[in-house]
Amino acid sequence: KRTVVLTMKASVIEMFLAVPQINCDVKAGKIINPEFIVKCPAGCQDPKFHVYGTDVYASYSSVCGAAVHSGVLDNSGGKILVRKVAGLSGYKGSYSNGVQSLSLPRWRESFIVLESKPKKGVTYPSALTYSSSKSPAPQAGETTKAYQRPPIPATTAQPVTLMELLAVTVAVATPTILPSPSPSAASTTSIPRPEPVGQRSQEMGEMDSWKPGSVLLDEGRVPKEELSTQSLEPVSLGDPNCKIDLSFLIDGSTSIGKRRFRIQKQLLAGVAQALDIGPAGPLMGVVQYGDNPATHFNLKTHMNSRDLKTAIEKITQRGGLSNVGRAISFVTKNFFSKANGNRSSAPNVVVVMVDGWPTDKVEEASRLARESGINIFFITIEGAAENEKQYVVEPNFANKAVCRTNGFYSFHVQSWFGLHKTLQPLVKRVCDTDRLACSKTCLNSADIGFVIDGSSSVGTGNFRTVLQFVTNLTKEFEISDTDTRIGAVQYTYEQRLEFGFDQYSSKPDILNAIKRVGYWSGGTSTGAAINFALEQLFKKSKPNKRKLMILITDGRSYDDVRIPAMAAHLKGVITYAIGVAWAAQEELEVIATHSARDHSFFVDEFDNLYQYVPRIIQNICTEFNSQPRN
Repeated sequence: KRTVVLTMKASVIEMFLAVPQINCDVKAGKIINPEFIVKCPAGCQDPKFHVYGTDVYASYSSVCGAAVHSGVLDNSGGKILVRKVAGLSGYKGSYSNGVQSLSLPRWRESFIVLESKPKKGVTYPSALTYSSSKSPAPQAGETTKAYQRPPIPATTAQPVTLMELLAVTVAVATPTILPSPSPSAASTTSIPRPEPVGQRSQEMGEMDSWKPGSVLLDEGRVPKEELSTQSLEPVSLGDPNCKIDLSFLIDGSTSIGKRRFRIQKQLLAGVAQALDIGPAGPLMGVVQYGDNPATHFNLKTHMNSRDLKTAIEKITQRGGLSNVGRAISFVTKNFFSKANGNRSSAPNVVVVMVDGWPTDKVEEASRLARESGINIFFITIEGAAENEKQYVVEPNFANKAVCRTNGFYSFHVQSWFGLHKTLQPLVKRVCDTDRLACSKTCLNSADIGFVIDGSSSVGTGNFRTVLQFVTNLTKEFEISDTDTRIGAVQYTYEQRLEFGFDQYSSKPDILNAIKRVGYWSGGTSTGAAINFALEQLFKKSKPNKRKLMILITDGRSYDDVRIPAMAAHLKGVITYAIGVAWAAQEELEVIATHSARDHSFFVDEFDNLYQYVPRIIQNICTEFNSQPRN
């Protein structure tokens, strides 16, 4: 009997947990359900499954294609949670996770894609409801049903606006997590109220002049029923001119007292209001530190300024010491992760608030944060008096911590009652993304040109080994048209541009291009190759990029290398020379940037090239991080 009962229970549970499967070409607009969990198959990264928008997608997009673009799924497929939201006045395309999304003007409906974590008390459909008889064929095990007006009990998923969006379960990899505040009654019960069909907002006139073919050239045309729109409640996606991922480190130490802690929260609430929080603009989380740091909420917990302000009001003081260094280490290791809502396209910013002075050292923790691409700002309030300076653990701690010591990243407030005056200048500075210098790291801010010896002495097998070495180095960098870019030249007596810096903008494309390079065979004119690389590669380098030339050769050059090498050094090209087998050590040292011991390497066999990848990367980063911070 027990076995039968358990079997029946398992069947019932399986029935309730059934997740509909859809194909890669299914568009969100064809599914009536306002919120649902589905399973996507593998292979939805294919460009034929069109996606429109970034973070928030037009309902004309492939559901599964959007899931891959957003990073919730990879190309192997899986389960996702889809939530319908209001239509937008425009959608911006971008390249992300191997998917190129397209731009689109105003659309009647949007959706977002989340990890498949059901909200407690919400029932998700086990079968999807499609909008017309031309519904996509269901996958095995899935049933469809004709459209019926969805019921409105509190436990059924309802459509929401972005202003009520993303009360997502916080998945933070942290040793201590403080409970997220519960949403207000208004946010859990209100439902968007569309205007009557046929009435348009003033802005809808923009659609009349738009021709579908001008945007959706690859799609051909857009069905007329898809172009019909209705005016929904206004939504805020956030200020796109201030797209940053921001963490506030607030002082919760015992010495601060309740009154000053409250003033600190008032500044946070003001910042949340001024920033216009949203998925297409700034996102903000809060970490409180005392003896140990703890996350109150991460970047994806609150997706609008209203909810964020409400959550800030509910923060309570923890007490303890003022261990700022420990808090900065915590944020570097835990806060800016994909699981916590970190976006690779947004600069990482930390604003540290300190009452008086820290009770631990901050210099080393801050250095690691900067090298991780985090822009640290400090707000110090009521510093140590003359008779208190003996108790300061680390003198001049703020300058040792901030991204740069030029004053841009530091605020000193004489009195807590003057803290509010920092609001506007702080918001202006954190949003000035062009000046967030620490977003640039040794791995995301260079134009790297490989100059590869293809002479007869190398041979086909060794040439493939050299290409693998180039591949291994390339894999270490963050590749995009705004991050590190890669180019390559092959040379013998002659030179050939294999690909330039602007030809490929993603790591998979670059790696495939390296793999396709064909062995040439011939003599060894290294000096001419350096001149060719300066003219054909580095002349087209971006002004704000570090220029790195990595030259690999297996023999002595037939021409002079001194003058070309000097020209490279004078043009600011940092040159690494890697010699194999019969390469001349003195030539390598001439080619390499000073000091030669950090920029020239000799390997006795091609098969040992791989051993030098970590050392070369370490030297590149050490040199980058040793730049002055003024």
